[in-house]
Amino acid sequence: MPVINNLGTLFSLDSKPGRIKTGKCSHRAFYHCTKRPVKSIFSQMAESALLALAALFPIVNPLGNAPIFVTLTRGLSGKGLARLARSIAMNSLALLLASIFIGTHILGFFGISVPVVQVGGGLVVVSTGWALLRRPDDDGAETVDKPCNEVNYMRQAFYPLTLPLTVGPGSISVAITVGANRAMARSQWPAIVGLLIGAGLIAASVYISYRFAEKIAETLGDTAMNVAVRLSSFILVCIGVQIIWNGISALLRSAFVH
Repeated sequence: MPVINNLGTLFSLDSKPGRIKTGKCSHRAFYHCTKRPVKSIFSQMAESALLALAALFPIVNPLGNAPIFVTLTRGLSGKGLARLARSIAMNSLALLLASIFIGTHILGFFGISVPVVQVGGGLVVVSTGWALLRRPDDDGAETVDKPCNEVNYMRQAFYPLTLPLTVGPGSISVAITVGANRAMARSQWPAIVGLLIGAGLIAASVYISYRFAEKIAETLGDTAMNVAVRLSSFILVCIGVQIIWNGISALLRSAFVH
């Protein structure tokens, strides 16, 4: 009876005891031996990557945040803008990965539930969107004539440009949920690699959107950009209210259950 080992060698068990004949596995036999495990691994990686993209990209929404980013960084040089976009992308990647892999452990250590994070973070999002919505129209024109200090912009790379503008409480809560789903995977390391790929693609989209946001603004013009900023700010306020409502609803359901 022929038996194929992992190295592709064919063992033939003779009818007489103690005698084993060896030979080389044919290409067709070796293909059928290795096809299924490799296909399963790559399918799990692709599934995890697509899960991260589908769940996080619409919430992170770097294209929608680009007009707000332009408004907050007026007067910054092209080189400084590239540095700032790269820093925000790296911060976003770090936040997403931390939320996916250790988010549940951090919340458990401090005794904080995801609905509480949604309520607190939603308030921050509403505050940021409301401030942008009430910003005067000529505020951006005044900052162009002022001397630009790139150090001040780099200090704002994490707050508020990364958190909560790019990766807000909604993204963090979804990332924590995606990370919890990782524990249900059949194999751990393909799911981990897939989530790393998905988070890396989102960070790359953040960098590209913010790096070329100024060129997009120049193409649209001041009037169109002003309209886009107002709409984006209003949508940001609505997202914050929705995040708060999701958190409050979850807290009320848990209160009624207990």
